[in-house]
Amino acid sequence: MGVPPDSEPVKDNTVLVGMSGGVDSTVCALLLLQRGYRVHGLTMWLWDPEGPMENPCCSVNTASLAAHELGIPHDVVQAHDEFRRLVIEPTLEAYRAGTTPNPCALCNSDVRFRMLADEASRRGIRYIATGHHVRISHRQGKAALFRGRDPNKDQSYFLYSVDQENLRRALMPVGELTKQEIRSLAWELGLTAARLPDSQDLCFAPSGVAQLLPRTSPGPIVHVSGHQLGTHNGLAHYTVGQRKGLGLRWPEPLYVVRLDPETNTLVVGPESELYGRRLRAANLRWPEGRPPSRAFRASVQVRYRSPARPASVELWNDTARVRFDEPIRAIAPGQAAVFYRGDRVLGGGIIRGQSPSTYIGGQSPGCR
Repeated sequence: MGVPPDSEPVKDNTVLVGMSGGVDSTVCALLLLQRGYRVHGLTMWLWDPEGPMENPCCSVNTASLAAHELGIPHDVVQAHDEFRRLVIEPTLEAYRAGTTPNPCALCNSDVRFRMLADEASRRGIRYIATGHHVRISHRQGKAALFRGRDPNKDQSYFLYSVDQENLRRALMPVGELTKQEIRSLAWELGLTAARLPDSQDLCFAPSGVAQLLPRTSPGPIVHVSGHQLGTHNGLAHYTVGQRKGLGLRWPEPLYVVRLDPETNTLVVGPESELYGRRLRAANLRWPEGRPPSRAFRASVQVRYRSPARPASVELWNDTARVRFDEPIRAIAPGQAAVFYRGDRVLGGGIIRGQSPSTYIGGQSPGCR
C-alpha cells in the first residue's frame, strides 16, 4: 500500500503509532522517540458499547494521557462501522455455522494493522508501529515476521495475515523485549501505563461471544458411539475440547469432539477422540508475499496458547493440507493454523476441518 498521489509528501522520519493506552503501545512510542523518530499517536476507537471511551481492550483517556506524558501529538479515529463489519459480524456468523473463530486475529490484522496503515498513507506518513510482541526483520527491501522475544507474550499468531506491503512499513520495537523489561522502562520514567493491568481480549464480548447471539435452538448431545446423552443449549456455547458445562453423567470424562450445525448436534466423547494428525486450512495468507514452496515442512500452531508442532504441509489451490508428525489435541474449525520455521512466520489460514488420510504422498482430494 503506497502513499496516494493526493496525500501529503512522505514524512520520512515520522511514524504513526497505534496506541491503546496500555504499557506495550506506550513503551513502543517511547522507544521510537529514543531512536530519533518523530512520533504521532493514534487511537482507533473500535467499540464503545456503554458510552465512555473505554473498554477491556483500549482506553482513549489513558492513550491520551500516555501521549501527553511522552510529549507527542495524539488523535482519535472512530471506526465502529469497520469493526462491526470486519470483526463482529464474521465472528457471529462463524459461531452460527458451528465453528470457533478467533476474533482477535481478525481485529489485529484486518482492522488495527490495516486501518493504521491506511491512516498513515492518508497523512503521508511512511512508517507505522504498534505494541505487538512480534519482531520484524527488514533486509534488501523485504520484511519478515518473527515471534516476539517473550514467549509468554508472543502475538505473531494474530498477525500471520499482514501483507508484505504493510509489513515493510512496520516498526515493532517492543517485540525485542520481555514484558518485565517493558514495564521496568515505563516505571523508570514514571509513566502511568506502568501501573495499568494488561488489556483483556474480546472487548465487545467480555462475557463470551455466545451472549451476543439470539437464543439458539437446543439440540441433541450424542456420544461418538451413537447414544444420545442429553440436550445442549445451542452450539454457539461450545467449542472443540471443552469439558466443563456439559452437564452429563458418564463413567469417564467427556469432551466436545465435534459440532454438527447441519443436524444441530453436539458430539462428545473421551479425550482420546480429540486427537488428530490432519487438518485442512483455507483463506491462506503469506506475510512475505508467497509460500516457501508447494510442499514444505513447518511447525504448525492451531490455537493461540497451543505449542507449534512439526508437520508436513502441501498446498492445493488456496488450501493447505497438513499432516502432523504426532497426533495433536483439539483441532477446532474456525481457528487459525499458523506455519512457522523456527521463529519465522511463513503464513497461515483458517482451519476448515480435518483432512482425509490420503493426501500426503498421494493424490489430493482436490485433484480428483
